[in-house]
Amino acid sequence: MNNPHYILLPASPLFIAATMVAAFLLNLLPWGSWTGVPDFVALVLIFWSVHQPRKVGIGVAFLMGLLMDVHNASLLGENALAYTLLSYFAIMIHRRLLWFPPLTQTLHVLPLLFVMQIVQMLIQLLVSGKFPGWSFFVESLITAALWPVVTWMLLAPQRRAVDRDETRPL
Repeated sequence: MNNPHYILLPASPLFIAATMVAAFLLNLLPWGSWTGVPDFVALVLIFWSVHQPRKVGIGVAFLMGLLMDVHNASLLGENALAYTLLSYFAIMIHRRLLWFPPLTQTLHVLPLLFVMQIVQMLIQLLVSGKFPGWSFFVESLITAALWPVVTWMLLAPQRRAVDRDETRPL
């Protein structure tokens, strides 16, 4: 768990970019059309919008959404709008969210993911007239369940000691 009294090192812009690229590459894997596969880009966008709102914000979310639109061959702007709203709402609650431990943060991240999926569903419904079914929302539940793990992984590089000691493992 996070010690609330532990001061984290600043996040490297290179590390932030690498995690965004890694999340995008995970979304490119062929399992993307399966039901329940988490949206890694959305998860990493929420994380960085909460932890580094000045470095990763609405502009990055819009760009990542356009990349996902091109990858999914969906209506241009569908994911861009959803990710932009997701990032906006994550930035709105970022100060409140950081007061809670990661398991409790999951309860705040879940509605953000549901809003993102509702926007995507409404756009698909308006364009194609087809309702994707209620199983469409399983993705939000699974993505939110990954929040504590992703938080632990993405905060790990920032937990390094400033004064490196050769006898310590980290």
